[in-house]
Amino acid sequence: MIGMSQCQVPPSPELHPALERRFSPVIFRSDVDVTADHVDALLDAARLAPSAGNSQPWSFIIGRRGDRVHSRIVRHLARSSAAWAPAASAIVVNLAHVHVEGTADWEYSEFARYDLGQAVAHMTIQGLAMGLDAHQFRAFGREAVADEFGVPPHWEVTSMTAFGVAAHAAGEVPSMSTSRARSARDEITWARA
Repeated sequence: MIGMSQCQVPPSPELHPALERRFSPVIFRSDVDVTADHVDALLDAARLAPSAGNSQPWSFIIGRRGDRVHSRIVRHLARSSAAWAPAASAIVVNLAHVHVEGTADWEYSEFARYDLGQAVAHMTIQGLAMGLDAHQFRAFGREAVADEFGVPPHWEVTSMTAFGVAAHAAGEVPSMSTSRARSARDEITWARA
């Protein structure tokens, strides 16, 4: 346990450099592969994310470029994401546990999608720490992916994340997703003292 005297909160904190440089690439380097160890680190980051009541309402389907799972995922991409996502080192399908098994309208957790978002954010930050960029997206056939992988109806195929090393800088390729333009602090703050 860290004693109070050992805990140092900087008087003028700085944004972590990985978060400062984060963007969503649309071209990935084809010479970079992720290993099973990389995937395990990403999964551990998701596993350790907070969730309401520790419900952990998330699961993932992971395909590494060139493997069978990857080829099963990419066949269901929309044209827009099929133009860039297959070149990523890995594609992760993000699943939310939305209903209690056997019911169509009894929520497993009202925070399931929020908690999944936290787990995906943890994976993204872990990826950045390992030198991997990430692009989260929703341009794919949700029902088709669910059918392909036998996802039961109480789970929802929510989004995907492509992981790899960007082959371009932020803003270098004309695309809304690659822009680093963000709202100012005051624009995203509803109230503060």
